[in-house]
Amino acid sequence: MYYHLRTFGCQMNKHDSERVAGMLEALGACETSEVEKADIVIFMTCCVREAADIRLLGQVASLKNLTPSPIIAIGGCIGQRDGAKLIEQLPHVDVVFGTHNIARLPHLIADALEQGTSQVEVLDDTGSEMRSASLETASDLPSHREHAWHAWLPIMTGCNNFCSYCVVPYVRGREKSRPIEEIVREAQQLVGEGVMEITLLGQNVNSYGHDLYGVTRFAEVLREVGNCGVTRLRFATSHPKDLSAETIAAFAETPAVMPQLHLPAQSGSDVILSAMNRRYTAEQYLGLIDSVRHACAVYGKDVAFSTDLIVGFPGESDQDFEATLELVRKVGYSQAFTFIYSRREGTPAAALEDTSPRELIQERFDALVALVQASAWEQNQKELGVRLPVLFEGASKRDASILAGRSPKNQTVHVALPEGRVAADFAGRICDVLVYEARTWYLRGKLL
Repeated sequence: MYYHLRTFGCQMNKHDSERVAGMLEALGACETSEVEKADIVIFMTCCVREAADIRLLGQVASLKNLTPSPIIAIGGCIGQRDGAKLIEQLPHVDVVFGTHNIARLPHLIADALEQGTSQVEVLDDTGSEMRSASLETASDLPSHREHAWHAWLPIMTGCNNFCSYCVVPYVRGREKSRPIEEIVREAQQLVGEGVMEITLLGQNVNSYGHDLYGVTRFAEVLREVGNCGVTRLRFATSHPKDLSAETIAAFAETPAVMPQLHLPAQSGSDVILSAMNRRYTAEQYLGLIDSVRHACAVYGKDVAFSTDLIVGFPGESDQDFEATLELVRKVGYSQAFTFIYSRREGTPAAALEDTSPRELIQERFDALVALVQASAWEQNQKELGVRLPVLFEGASKRDASILAGRSPKNQTVHVALPEGRVAADFAGRICDVLVYEARTWYLRGKLL
């Protein structure tokens, strides 16, 4: 039996997909990249933006006439949000499951095959017993990791922030932290299996532990996991309002923590930030950037910053947009994920009137992208002539003669594959590279 898995959205979805793959392979299924060959097709979905909904509906509809017809399952955030409505829209879908019951997928597939009817199971986020059980069960599931040397390690699920534009709290539920001892134990196990890089996951890792201990303990997680033998440690996602002095100190002082911080700003305008319910000002955000830079400089770390930015939030004026551009100029981002505001039903922002012409929003978006690209190019120029330790992933997807890897700052690095060697020889290894070319989105260097 073959399965085909398509994943949309955030790192948490990627981790959930690895669990789905692990469960199916434990039952004897094999992965295929050819959807026509698959007996089971699973979509792990995201509903943060409208484009994801449209893309999903198109891809699922395209499977309707496949012969023989595969079992089609939809999970992730759209599965959690829409439940049985998906069966009404797409009658040829066989299984719908939510974000809290991934472990049930094999049973739901079996029931769909035996009963010949669609199966829908979506748990809500009520009751601490259900939430605790779902989190513990997910952490115990088998995993088929994309790379043997990298692992996603969820430390918490859910979100309590309720940004006015965001559906995540409604589909992922309230914050639920794993005990710190359990996190450290899993990290030690991963290191024992040969994992070199761990990425800690949570919708807001900076608030880790508040539900369990009454205080946030993310700084302690960074230190404990960072000292368990892992070579590289990263984390996502970090909310500015909860980035404490203790976490900044742990980020700077722990050698395994890589010098790259993703800190979503969303806007540089205090008016828009307030409407978004972000609970910080542009000045406070810039203060955090300065604090991180100063703390890391003591330990010789030059930090690369990345962010998320939204253009076209309802009511955004020319002055508001200029404030966002000014924020980008002041921070000097190495990377930014830029989005045009997407209205999501059920969120407070959905009730706000948007009077800005679409053409104006697109113009602003294009201007922001151009500025971000200029900033990324400028930041990458700092690496020219620098010797970097690069963790190689394998051959470049575009050119098999090129090795692709990641620097400590998470920059993509390309080097020519040495004659007589294959990419697999380098996959999962850290090698020194001398950078001789710096482009906007990647560095090119010589293997030392």
